[in-house]
Amino acid sequence: MSKTKNFNLATYLTFARIALIPVVVVVFYLPVRGAGIICAIIFLLAAFTDWLDGYLARRLNQTTAFGAFLDPVADKLMVAAVLVLLVQNDPEPWLAVAAVVIIGREITIASLREWMAEIGQRKKVKVSWLGKIKTTMQMAAITVLLFAVDWQSEWLRPLGYVLICAAAVLTLWSMVNYLRAAWPILLENR
Repeated sequence: MSKTKNFNLATYLTFARIALIPVVVVVFYLPVRGAGIICAIIFLLAAFTDWLDGYLARRLNQTTAFGAFLDPVADKLMVAAVLVLLVQNDPEPWLAVAAVVIIGREITIASLREWMAEIGQRKKVKVSWLGKIKTTMQMAAITVLLFAVDWQSEWLRPLGYVLICAAAVLTLWSMVNYLRAAWPILLENR
């Protein structure tokens, strides 16, 4: 695979998503009213580019191994960064536990996938429908919680807590499914 084939429109969108991470961090700490809402909009833009880069890569037949590596890294970096910001801003136990579960699962599954790829079993832990639902729930929960930083209402923050807890449950469920799929291979390769 040539170097230039790795860099296409989909890959540039993924790089743009990574570049938005420090933008979100800086905007989050700006001493201006509405910074959380602006962060929510940036986060939604990043979520949209996640969908768009995958769509374009498939539609334009520009999928690459580099893009397949970089796309989930960009997602996990953005989610982890924003979860840290949210917990620092609102150190509620439920939010902190959900953030630890989500970030911990991402590290665990990324490591599992790397190891499974190393032994030629990557397909056993490929992305599933549950993983896609989990990601959608995380994106919705984080967006609501970012809006709730500035947009005070009786229902927005509690809704964000419910959504992030639901995302954490889906996160654990998907992790158990991936581990269950890999378990026989893990036992064989002790």
